[in-house]
Amino acid sequence: MASPVSTGLATRALPIGQTVRVGTDAEKRAAAEVAAGLVEDGMRVGLGTGSTVAYLLPALARRRLSLRCVATSDRTARAAAELGLAVEPFDGLDRLDIAVDGADQVAPDGWLVKGGGGAHTREKIVAAAADRFVVIVDSTKPVEVLRPPIPVELLPFGLQATLRRLAPVSLRDAPPSSDGGVIADYTGPVASPARLSALLSATPGVVGHGLFDPSLVSDILIGRGEKVERRTVS
Repeated sequence: MASPVSTGLATRALPIGQTVRVGTDAEKRAAAEVAAGLVEDGMRVGLGTGSTVAYLLPALARRRLSLRCVATSDRTARAAAELGLAVEPFDGLDRLDIAVDGADQVAPDGWLVKGGGGAHTREKIVAAAADRFVVIVDSTKPVEVLRPPIPVELLPFGLQATLRRLAPVSLRDAPPSSDGGVIADYTGPVASPARLSALLSATPGVVGHGLFDPSLVSDILIGRGEKVERRTVS
């Protein structure tokens, strides 16, 4: 059994059905396969973006379920479609049964930092629309406290004024988001995720940011060596 963790998270260990190689790639795959097992036939599924989700897509495809999938980025949509998963625009659905995505940092109380791939605005919309949001990570992602950088998506209009208000912030040398937003990183302190989240959300010109409140999260699956640790956020 895994050790209990603090602040409203119940933890238990889930054995994987086969032995896996210790290391972050194997841990990502193990967590993704457990998450894929939570998806049931006929579900509406939100698909995240990133290296861990890359293991989720084939695991889902192998199950040959009848699913309606929504992707949080163009690259996830393409990869899912190539594997035979039915991906549709997020226009005709007002809710999802489950969404599965990775994270860059996971705090003990369930706060997340996401957006390393620049898709955090869509990822948050999808997570909020899901009855169950499952986060899949390897053992390098849990941290004692969240730290910068915090990804942000900004409107191109008035960009310099927005950067001045947000400072300290750095622009990424990266293409725009799927919706044309400018991707940047807030590099100031993260003393209180809740206060910083409110500040970023209230700043004109900020489309979205990568701080995810624990209220969005249902389960966190952490690949640790040959097992997957499950944290249920209460």
